[in-house]
Amino acid sequence: MPAEAVPSRLSPLVLLIDPVRMLPSLLLPLAGVLFVGGFSPSSFGWAAVAVVGSVAYSVLRWATFTYQIVGDRLELTRSLVSRSVRTIPLERVRGVDVTTPPLHRLLGLAVLRIDTAAHGSADKQEGELDGVTLAEAERLRTLLLRPSRVRAAQTPDAAPGTARQMPPHGPLDAPDATPATAGTTPPTLPPGDAAALTGAGEPAVRQVAPETVYLRVPRKWLTFGPLSGAYLFTPFALVAGAVGVLFQWAEQFGVSGRTALSIGEWLWHRPYLLVAAALLLIAAMPFLGVLMYSVLNWDFTLRARDGYLVAERGLVNRRSVSLERRRVRGYEIVEALAERWAGVARVWAIVSGLGDSQNRGQLLPVVPRAAALDVTREAVGELTAPLRTHPPSARKRRLFRAIAPWLALAALGAVPALTTGVGVWWVLPVLALLLALAGVPLGLDRYRSLGHTYDGTRLSVRSGSLRRSQAVVERRAVVGWTFRQTWFQRRVALMTVIAGVGAGVGGYEAIDVSEADGPAFAAEVTPDWLSPFTIPHPAAHSPTDPPTT
Repeated sequence: MPAEAVPSRLSPLVLLIDPVRMLPSLLLPLAGVLFVGGFSPSSFGWAAVAVVGSVAYSVLRWATFTYQIVGDRLELTRSLVSRSVRTIPLERVRGVDVTTPPLHRLLGLAVLRIDTAAHGSADKQEGELDGVTLAEAERLRTLLLRPSRVRAAQTPDAAPGTARQMPPHGPLDAPDATPATAGTTPPTLPPGDAAALTGAGEPAVRQVAPETVYLRVPRKWLTFGPLSGAYLFTPFALVAGAVGVLFQWAEQFGVSGRTALSIGEWLWHRPYLLVAAALLLIAAMPFLGVLMYSVLNWDFTLRARDGYLVAERGLVNRRSVSLERRRVRGYEIVEALAERWAGVARVWAIVSGLGDSQNRGQLLPVVPRAAALDVTREAVGELTAPLRTHPPSARKRRLFRAIAPWLALAALGAVPALTTGVGVWWVLPVLALLLALAGVPLGLDRYRSLGHTYDGTRLSVRSGSLRRSQAVVERRAVVGWTFRQTWFQRRVALMTVIAGVGAGVGGYEAIDVSEADGPAFAAEVTPDWLSPFTIPHPAAHSPTDPPTT
């Protein structure tokens, strides 16, 4: 890659944004200076000096920060007090996010964040350029992501007159460990990432397919957002935040807590106002939930662009996340209980070397399940085998875990009720018994949600009821197995099999499989690893067994 000879700076327009961003942190100190000074000319003068000093500091930070791409690395240089240079090898770049907050969008600027999987949280990126123009952000994204595409295209010389076939959805530098069998047809690339490789004794040249849009979420699907529960309590969160801000300002301005106490006493003697406020907040839950969800996921679009899956979303703060397709190892479909009733689901990509996968790895927001399956089939790959059922003893364990704790609580709560004879003590055992009854359908549903399978290319595990999650992972992503048995599982001949994966959360569990099916499942996925240590069991699961419904 050609090196950039001259270091670049952020756009000078970012200097118009910095004072606005610093205003909340300066507001309270400036107000304190004015109050202490009695709003005299000197206090206004000191406040003006503080504002000018903050602006001058922003200018110095802008003038002493540069970035440039030198050979195979990106250098970020800061020399405000002491000179520091952060070097990011381009081969470590896993993705580039481009976001446009409201003030940035107004000035035609963007924030570019570089993910190298060196940090696992959303607020710690390997590199960040806050204040580049939109054109510069797109140019840098192309340059930063180009090395991985070039390496994916560089292959040994092909035989004269032959075309090289590429493995589906997988990295060319880490092919599937399963050897190809004679007579099999080489796989082709998925739509949106196809490549025609030709040549007669020359290195293969990768032809990039045009951009493919997999899904653009319609406006009406935004109403599904509150079903996940995360946005349903938006009104209460807003009220709690407002109360916290009021108390913080009261402390800063020296307002006595007696005022707040008197307001609380006044409301305590008027409970109908509290009930009315609670009912109003409950009525506002779906509306504000849809509003908040729509602001964050407005015009959600998933597309394939030049070897990357690109997810764009947001109304106020527009965000674009790029995921390198050859590092995608599968996907995870998540459904809350209300989402299952409505037939909708959310999807996350399982990507190797991805930091903050819970935010950056989102492939789809809440969409109809059929649409989610269609998109994952086209963008990542299809699971072609049905889920296998787990033994009846797993159902007994699910029922026991859902009922027994509440029965124990009911028994403990009945002791003071019987000894004292006070009727109010019966509230706890009665409530616990009701929850125990509710645990019966919950336990049965947890059992129905259990399942695992392998179709020769991908393995899948599923569990959960209130939050049901099904992970579909490519076989080549498995790096190890863990077999775990608790004392209770040993008594009923069950175990938990964990597939260690170098992507996503690092491991995916098949819960409560039989002692025969557990090792057999692992040996089926990775026969070369476990076959020498396993003995066929007559009770092992047969592919003809009925699938999980």
